[in-house]
Amino acid sequence: MTKVIGLTGGIGSGKTTIANYFAEMGVPVYIADNGARVAMQLDYVINEVKDVFGESVFENNILNRAKLAEIVFNDKEKLAKLNAIVHPAVKKDFEVWLLQHKNYEYIIYEAAILFESGRYKECDYIITVTAPEDIRIDRVLKRDNTTPAQVLSRMQMQWKDEDRISRSNFVINNVNLKIAKEEVVKILKILDIKQNQS
Repeated sequence: MTKVIGLTGGIGSGKTTIANYFAEMGVPVYIADNGARVAMQLDYVINEVKDVFGESVFENNILNRAKLAEIVFNDKEKLAKLNAIVHPAVKKDFEVWLLQHKNYEYIIYEAAILFESGRYKECDYIITVTAPEDIRIDRVLKRDNTTPAQVLSRMQMQWKDEDRISRSNFVINNVNLKIAKEEVVKILKILDIKQNQS
């Protein structure tokens, strides 16, 4: 039975970098955000998003992600409505993907809102990626066309690190990339031992 390892962390923590390290070591990685992008192209999802948020978040029937993000990251109620539309579609997409990778001992399920969405309940192990707030803000500013205030607003919509850590099996402090990569190797060794014991 393939073990599902949840990989999470706040915006700018470097989850994708860590996910890529696992992929380099031969562990299949499912990125929930990519699943959401796929879901947003499905007709029934598009229609539900239009019903809730109106036509203005689409241009030529293509979702304007920046416009939608601006709405939901300033309103917890609207964010919850969007998640209620997207999460079931992502779950279906992941289930199909998981069947395609059923011969692997482990897979990584990477999601920023692993806990908020409740998907953590379906994981065998959970890894939280952390980094100091100033580093996280700096990373997001370099990556996205945004402002420090917008990054902080997104951070406030997500769980705090201490809440994630208290529910996680492993924590990777992602400041020094070399050390973070070594942590990935250590975690895989521990998981191999656990797998051999079971």
